[in-house]
Amino acid sequence: MADIEVTVDDKIAVVRLNRPAERNAMTLAMWQEMARLFGKLGADPDVRVIILTGTGGNFSVGADVSEFGTVRSNVEESAAYEAAVDASSDAIADVPKPVIAVIEGYCLGGGCHLSMACDFRFTHMNASIGIPAAKLSIVYGIRSTQRLLSLVGLPSAKRILYGAERFDAREAEKMGFADRVSSDPMGDAKGFAANIATLAPLSIAGAKLILTGLAMGAGDLDARSAQSFIDRVSASDDYKEGRKAFAEKRPPAFKGC
Repeated sequence: MADIEVTVDDKIAVVRLNRPAERNAMTLAMWQEMARLFGKLGADPDVRVIILTGTGGNFSVGADVSEFGTVRSNVEESAAYEAAVDASSDAIADVPKPVIAVIEGYCLGGGCHLSMACDFRFTHMNASIGIPAAKLSIVYGIRSTQRLLSLVGLPSAKRILYGAERFDAREAEKMGFADRVSSDPMGDAKGFAANIATLAPLSIAGAKLILTGLAMGAGDLDARSAQSFIDRVSASDDYKEGRKAFAEKRPPAFKGC
């Protein structure tokens, strides 16, 4: 049984963290695999939307602290570990397709790190969300802190990181962490994804490129690369198809090129 499982159906990929007995705690190997996996999904033309979730009733309790004695026991190992964590979340944030986190149960620490790299967080009413770094004398990473700040704002980010509290789904929604709260977040996510999968993938990829860069603060967005992508889409077959379908009053058949 793999620690991370992937299925693809109707252009929607579902990535499942699969260590239910450990509440989907992330090992170093899993962080490394996530980066590889999302790079692969990003290049797959049969995938338009990605859903990230966990098995066994939990999203993820975060990093597997039980292995820290062997993989994060000193400054050098801690730096390498954080680089792997950042590479994982950057791969999620940078994949040119929408990513929806479906959260139920625990979403703590590194689990929040993964979910915040996604474009949306669809959350079950039973979710318990928090970042307990202050209970372990760990400083939450710069990029994950920036994502938290862009989602919830400075006062709530301080409350979350200073207090190491847990929040329920409604409080997370109020702060801006959760986008939608319901009793069936997976059903909601699949319905939302199915609609996105019918739309122009290049338009969505361009919007994600720009919005993600802007959200991460000054200097993170490469304006020249963004403009180059905009120009590429303007010359694409999908743009021609969109105009033609609009004129012919029919659904467009986008191909991502």
